[in-house]
Amino acid sequence: MSTCATPIDVSALRRAGGSALGADARQAATKAAATAAAQATAPQRWSVAAIEALFELPFMDLLHQAQQVHRQHFDPNAVQLSTLLSIKTGGCAEDCGYCPQSAHFDTGVEASKLLPLDEVLQAASAAKAQGASRFCMGAAWRSPKMRDLQRVTEMVQGVRALGLETCMTLGMLEAEQAQQLKDAGLDYYNHNLDSAPDFYGQIISTRTYQDRLDTLEHVRSAGIKVCSGGIVGMGETRAQRAGLLAQLANLEPYPESVPINNLVPMPGTPLADAEPIDPFEFVRTIAAARITMPRALVRLSAGREQMDDALQALCFAAGANSIFYGDRLLTTANPQAARDRALFARLGLRAQGAAPEAPQPAPDQVAG
Repeated sequence: MSTCATPIDVSALRRAGGSALGADARQAATKAAATAAAQATAPQRWSVAAIEALFELPFMDLLHQAQQVHRQHFDPNAVQLSTLLSIKTGGCAEDCGYCPQSAHFDTGVEASKLLPLDEVLQAASAAKAQGASRFCMGAAWRSPKMRDLQRVTEMVQGVRALGLETCMTLGMLEAEQAQQLKDAGLDYYNHNLDSAPDFYGQIISTRTYQDRLDTLEHVRSAGIKVCSGGIVGMGETRAQRAGLLAQLANLEPYPESVPINNLVPMPGTPLADAEPIDPFEFVRTIAAARITMPRALVRLSAGREQMDDALQALCFAAGANSIFYGDRLLTTANPQAARDRALFARLGLRAQGAAPEAPQPAPDQVAG
């Protein structure tokens, strides 16, 4: 892990050498102190090896470190709730090996047209009533056509008018498209890196890694917050999981929101028979994301339906503080809201923005 240099204590040098501290020594001490100050304020760069070292820590040590970082920047008992709606499903021209919406694979997912505005707003109103603070809208496009953007921007404006944060995932964006979304009031744009650069080509051939980075740059330049993460359990190595996190953590700045997806193998896709990732390895990924991106919302995304309550609790302990909330993601099931509320109650968690409940008196403190 990269660390900042220890500042030079010039007064200690002076005590050691008295007022006779030479000009060369004073100059060297001043230069060292300036270098340390610059390092302290510069963004930390994470090497893949440094993140691998986090993964290799004893499990309890890693969770402890992640929890310490989490508590420095967040209320450890508050979780941000997002709801995701597929506004245009299936028929995507990309060949992402994990995705049932790809037109390249026979998965039984039929292509649909863009949802009408009133349906989107009804879904957003229902999400808000269930406690969601952010409404995410996803369309299965390689990239949106200019004619689609007017309808999409109307959705952004309508959802914002309901008092919700807005997020879109529409595929690749050009700079002018990102600016149109910003002008409509879009808060976040989701565009996942998916994997490390050296694994990416085994999963996708229709879009390059640089294409993804370019879209993130357009989004950031337009002034939209970035939501970007990846998928684990696709057959990648631990080093490649570390490589994904290094790519994300070294973006300047790193994403405000980082979804970590646990692959849900879908029949008909090339990854239908992928071996599931070890649950503790998934938790390690969450913890490493928290440590390397301390101020980001780290979200449990796809795959949460397959997690039991104990595994989800470990993820929250490791620094996850955002979930997709509702019955479905784009094409996969998601834990129902009632189950989530029950789990939150058992763990003493609450939705971000909700007031903490007043502590209840112990039985022996209640007057008879």
